[in-house]
Amino acid sequence: MSRVSKWVSLVAVVSLMIGCESSDKMHDPAIPSADTTSGSLPDKCPPEYWVKLDTTKGPVIIEVHRSWSPYGADRFYDLVKRGFYDRNKFFRVVGFVVQFGLNGDPAESAKWRENTIPDDTFNRRDPDRKSNTRGYVTFAKTGMPNSRTTQVFINCVDNQNLDPQGFTPFGVVLSGMDAIDSLYSVYGEEPSNSQDRIQKEGDAYLSAAFPRLDSIKTATLLPGKPAEAKKPEDAKKADEAKKPADAKPSASPPAPAK
Repeated sequence: MSRVSKWVSLVAVVSLMIGCESSDKMHDPAIPSADTTSGSLPDKCPPEYWVKLDTTKGPVIIEVHRSWSPYGADRFYDLVKRGFYDRNKFFRVVGFVVQFGLNGDPAESAKWRENTIPDDTFNRRDPDRKSNTRGYVTFAKTGMPNSRTTQVFINCVDNQNLDPQGFTPFGVVLSGMDAIDSLYSVYGEEPSNSQDRIQKEGDAYLSAAFPRLDSIKTATLLPGKPAEAKKPEDAKKADEAKKPADAKPSASPPAPAK
C-alpha cells in the first residue's frame, strides 16, 4: 500500500496508535522526535488568529489557538497565508466530519505530499488539550506518527473517540456551522476513496466525477476577531435549542480503518 493511499481516511487502525498514558504525559513511545519530520517547519504563528473561509455555502470563521496544537496552528497559518486552501473542494462530507485540504493543482499538491509536521502531545490534564467535539478543527493524519500535511477536518458532531488517537484540534468554528452542515453530502466517502486520483489529477478529476461538491472560494487571514462571530459555547447552545426536547444525541461513528 502506498503512503498516499493511506490518506483515504481520517484514521488508521486504532491498534497502531498504542501510545501509553502516564500520570504526567500522553506520549506514544513509537513517535520519533520532531527532527525526523520530512518537511520544513513554518515560522511560529501568532498566539491567536482568525481565518475566514468564503465557501460556496457561505462564510465560515475559524479561531485558532496556537497553545492547543502548536505545530498544527503554525502549519495552518502558513498554508492559509500561501493561498493553499483557495478553491479547495470539500471532498469528504460524511455526517460526522467535513474534510478538505487537497489542492486542485496536482503540482502544488505534490509539493506538500511528504512535507509532514510532528505530532502535538500534551499532558492529559493540560487545559489546552481540546477535544474533537462539534465545531472543532483538526488536522487529518494516518496511523503513522508525524504524518500531518495539509488535510483538515471540521467535527460536525462530538467525536471524542478521536482524542486518544492523537488528533489534536487547533481551532474552532466561531460562526458558519450552518454552512458546514449544508455542504453537499450525497457522494459520501466516494471522493475520499479516490484520493490517489485527486492527488494526480486535481480539480480536473473532481469536477468531472463529482461536479456537485462544494468548495472554499478563498481562505483569508483576518486582522482580528470579527465582532459578529459567535462564541463557540453560544453556538453550541443554539444548536441544542433547535433539537426536540426528547431527541437523543446520536453516536458518532468511528472513522473508517483502511
